[in-house]
Amino acid sequence: GRGGRGGAGGAPSGGPIARSAWHSVTGGESGFATPDPEDPNIIWSSASGSGSVGGIVTVFDERNHQARDVEIWPELVSGATAAEVKYRFNWEFPILISPHDHNKVYAGSQYVHMTTDQGQSWKIISPDLTRNDKSREQFSGGLTGDNIGVEYAGVVFALAESPKQAGVIWAGTNDGLVQITRDGGKNWTNVTGNIPGLPEWGTVSNIEASRYDAATAYITVDLHQVDNRDPFVYKTTDYGKTWTSIVNGIPHSMLSYAHCIREDPVRQGLLFLGTENAMYVSFDDGGHWQPLQSNLPHAPAYWIAIQPHFHDLVLATYGRGFWIMDDITPLEQMTAQMLESDATLFAPRDAYRFRNATQSEGMQNDPTVGQNPPYGASINYFLKPGQRGPARMAIVDAGGRTVRTLTASAQPGINRVWWDLRFEPTRQIRLRTEPLYAPEVTLNAQGWRAAPGERPISLLAPPGTYTVKLTVGGKDYTQPLKVLKDPHSNGTEGDIQIQTKLMTSLSGTMNSMVDAVNQIESLRAQLLELKSAVGPDEASAPVRTAADQLSAKLIDIEDNLIQLKTTGRGQDDVRFPPELISKIGYLANEVEGSDYQPTTQQVAVHDELKEQAATYQQHLKLLLEREVAGFNSLLRQRNVPNVITNNLP
Repeated sequence: GRGGRGGAGGAPSGGPIARSAWHSVTGGESGFATPDPEDPNIIWSSASGSGSVGGIVTVFDERNHQARDVEIWPELVSGATAAEVKYRFNWEFPILISPHDHNKVYAGSQYVHMTTDQGQSWKIISPDLTRNDKSREQFSGGLTGDNIGVEYAGVVFALAESPKQAGVIWAGTNDGLVQITRDGGKNWTNVTGNIPGLPEWGTVSNIEASRYDAATAYITVDLHQVDNRDPFVYKTTDYGKTWTSIVNGIPHSMLSYAHCIREDPVRQGLLFLGTENAMYVSFDDGGHWQPLQSNLPHAPAYWIAIQPHFHDLVLATYGRGFWIMDDITPLEQMTAQMLESDATLFAPRDAYRFRNATQSEGMQNDPTVGQNPPYGASINYFLKPGQRGPARMAIVDAGGRTVRTLTASAQPGINRVWWDLRFEPTRQIRLRTEPLYAPEVTLNAQGWRAAPGERPISLLAPPGTYTVKLTVGGKDYTQPLKVLKDPHSNGTEGDIQIQTKLMTSLSGTMNSMVDAVNQIESLRAQLLELKSAVGPDEASAPVRTAADQLSAKLIDIEDNLIQLKTTGRGQDDVRFPPELISKIGYLANEVEGSDYQPTTQQVAVHDELKEQAATYQQHLKLLLEREVAGFNSLLRQRNVPNVITNNLP
């Protein structure tokens, strides 16, 4: 898990999520915000609000950020007791969009209300489904009255309609009842008495109607308000005629009461449960639970949602925090057979090559800032305890070429590697001499220094199918991985292919120039060592003079490839002109900045840079063949070892 990302605008390319990435969708400080599954621009909100205590429903439009108030019964009742009002709406009254008809929306007071015309009109489709105990609907607050709906008893607190069968609707109340209709509300059945071991007066906080079987549902019941803090979680497979307690593995404590249960949308029998202090997972339909905590704080887990397309588990805590467990595909694919195997490479979810988009402004010291997941493809694998040896991972393109190698952990259990969708970067420049006019800049312990301001090129993988190859214990495990174009991008896959061709050319040119610089640097370093080795005597003067002349000729070429005066201290780039390698990196960064094919000007600059690179490469080749050969001949005459010209680091 991690801090929740921006609800409406989290950056898909990684990085922080500013508070300004969020915006209100109307409603009040509590209740639900539910997007229309067929039109995500429309968001239904149920909440308490100014001047009322419940029953407020708003329909918000993302396109214009405006909302319509379609309150179910717009009568001012703030300060009234539950016994006095026409409809008992709790602050957190449920609102449910039918999984079969997005125009059909349900809400709960002591009744179930329904609209089919975007809230223009509401009708009641149930009797009072609560105990309606008037003794529990009186004045609240002791010395100071506080009758604002939060404490209303006798309300429908949970609603669910079967995704498998329209008209099968479940209702749970905050006075301990569970009711069901199988005909869209014409007839309701109280099935509470069929639930074994359930004390009275609990809050049915959540009902999960199974997407796999119309007769199956799961419930959580919270009894901590009547000082029973045990977990009460049940399952039925026969429309509520019989129920089974499913709490095995949840430790009993002061904070073990359950809030929310969810069924995985991909794997039948995979369940998630939130309690007052932890998250749990079950792989066997509630038969056994085990913690799913990781770095998640032990906070009350009040609500759970699963994003079915990206396979992300989303959690809301009572502390108004949002947490996301990115990519639960390994949990969805885990089997007992896998646990017994030496290693398993899970089938990865599709990876989108999202492009950067302008983000909302935010303060660097904002304590509410969230965190996005790493950019790229999530790759998961399981290693059985006792495995020996390193683990290696490679990304192979459709042509069988390895385009990236990744560091992989050999720890037992489920491991995750993020591939940033980049190919292997171009080779690194290793400078083995000091900057010109700055001898105080030293080399590292290995005898080289990095080039200041270096811009290596690493191609963003074009859309297509790749192969992930995990090597562990002498065995290879492979899975296909789809890389998909950013659906928000206006560029086409054809544009990307043209761009990739030019980027491949730039990468090749960059590598050839890096090789040239590294070879020149190796020669220059050897010449410096040679001058020191032959000594200052007059007999060695011809060698020292020849070394200086050769070094000057090497610098004449190298200084066109890389700016030799840069030190990495301060603004070198505004003091000294850029040379070829910097220009190649700059152009590559610009060409790959979006999904469009290169412009005419970008192609023209590419052609010029490529021609310059070929020219300097030819100059270096001639220099190595003639000048270096002549210098080596001089050394042989004086019994000095030759300068080595082909030891590219």
